[in-house]
Amino acid sequence: MTFVVTEACIRCKYTDCVDVCPVDAFREGVNFLVIDPDDCIDCALCVPECPVGAIFAQEDVPGDQRAFTPLNAELARVWRPITRKKAALPDADEWAMIDDKRSELQR
Repeated sequence: MTFVVTEACIRCKYTDCVDVCPVDAFREGVNFLVIDPDDCIDCALCVPECPVGAIFAQEDVPGDQRAFTPLNAELARVWRPITRKKAALPDADEWAMIDDKRSELQR
């Protein structure tokens, strides 16, 4: 099992989760983070760190967010690791309140 970053992260990209990951499993895109399922050790340390509640255990991913499980795996193969906390995107707080933002994901 692994943990999965879901839609709530898009256009926010808070990186509090990155600092607590003991195995550097996070990968960074322009406006989204993913977790590499091959590196994730299932520790769950990242879950409470996400201010927008975007991270779920694979078996707990909400039904409408299940497409993010294979998407995390796909993008983890091409995006670079992120190992330290960075500033969130400039308008992250505004985007944190928006639910439907899949079309905003930049690959």
